[in-house]
Amino acid sequence: MLAFLGRTLWLAWCWLELSLLTLFLYGLAWLPKPLTGAYYRYLFRVWCALFVRALGVDLHLHEKNVEPIPKQYILIANHPSAFEDIGIPTLFNVYPLAKRGVRDWFLVGKINAAAGTLFVDRDDPDSRHAALDRLMTRLQQGKNVAIFPEGGCKGSRIYSSFQTGAFDLSMRTGIPILPVFLHYEAQKTFEWRPVHTLLLKMWHFMTSQNDRANYYLYDAIDPKGFTDKKEFAEQVRRMYLKWQARYLE
Repeated sequence: MLAFLGRTLWLAWCWLELSLLTLFLYGLAWLPKPLTGAYYRYLFRVWCALFVRALGVDLHLHEKNVEPIPKQYILIANHPSAFEDIGIPTLFNVYPLAKRGVRDWFLVGKINAAAGTLFVDRDDPDSRHAALDRLMTRLQQGKNVAIFPEGGCKGSRIYSSFQTGAFDLSMRTGIPILPVFLHYEAQKTFEWRPVHTLLLKMWHFMTSQNDRANYYLYDAIDPKGFTDKKEFAEQVRRMYLKWQARYLE
């Protein structure tokens, strides 16, 4: 009983902190970009971390990499849930590519846009090409980007193919791919399905009996030696299948 009361009070405090910072960032998001500056990015990552705490998720980064993380990289990850939209920015300073629908989420969409999140309509070829151009611009500015090569939330198992955009960018720029494998121990609870709404999913996170989220970081993959983006994508997908067999099966 005391443990339950303590957790309830802790989550209530976390939600208060998150709510206050959300309103502050939402207000700042309406200002011209020159007035928000680099500090908005920092506050955005703090906001993501507070969001993780408020949802009661136990997020862990497992550094399986042998080599140091490169100075610049294109982060890729599997995409079983909506949680990674805050989980990945909490752990990595990246500009993520998200579905266009995120832009319309109440408060959250405006904050993400102001923080530099890029958006794409995955069903529109012109939108996909424009998104790649914007990602290229970020990379040319020396930034790190994050892409979900499965092309959306495809469930808790690795999808049958990877989109080639991240690997095309890697080959064109020479910037390595940084793979992160995401594993939620309560797989079915965290998994995003078409019938779910964001609020319902948040409730699932908060009421899960197993709140552990494991993010496994592996060594960066140099694009040198690859001449075909489809071959590059498929070779990396096979690596994800091995990690899936290790952690999910």
